[in-house]
Amino acid sequence: MTLHRRPLVARILADRPDDLLVVSGLGSSTWDVSSVGNHANNFCFIGAMGQAAPFALGLALAQPEKRVLLITGDGELLMSLGSLATIANKAPANLALMVLDNQSYVETGNQPTATAGLTSLPAIAAACGIAKSREFTLESEVDELGEFVRGVQGPVFANVKIAAESLPLAFPYSFDGVSAMDRFRNSVLK
Repeated sequence: MTLHRRPLVARILADRPDDLLVVSGLGSSTWDVSSVGNHANNFCFIGAMGQAAPFALGLALAQPEKRVLLITGDGELLMSLGSLATIANKAPANLALMVLDNQSYVETGNQPTATAGLTSLPAIAAACGIAKSREFTLESEVDELGEFVRGVQGPVFANVKIAAESLPLAFPYSFDGVSAMDRFRNSVLK
């Protein structure tokens, strides 16, 4: 059984602490995070495939007292697998990666990603050195997933098998990169 992305993201971000910084990968992950609300501590990628994990790593290193949660998709992460090795070697204790793995590029027509075949993202993360790498597939595991990505010392890697579904778009605060970055920076630094 696979989970549904929007209710899952809503549960993970419910009652979020003020110091939780959320980065979303482009496409569906951004629409999912934005559907929960345009929180000033969200930074939502729009058009930079493969850049969410490196950005989240830099943010975690720059803000070690705040929890950084990356919510991204399997396709976006597959574009920057090398970032997992860097994350493992830098080992920020405040970084959690949550991959919404629908095994497809839903945004461009449901073409299968490598995770629809033999590729296991948790195995790759573990092989890179992220020892706390797990897969979640069941509704009964969602509370445990929330504790894992919001409270376990990192870096942590959670691969969540979700349904491949096209949902209505929920737009982030701004499509203007400067405005979005300024708003996020001002929120983070206050």
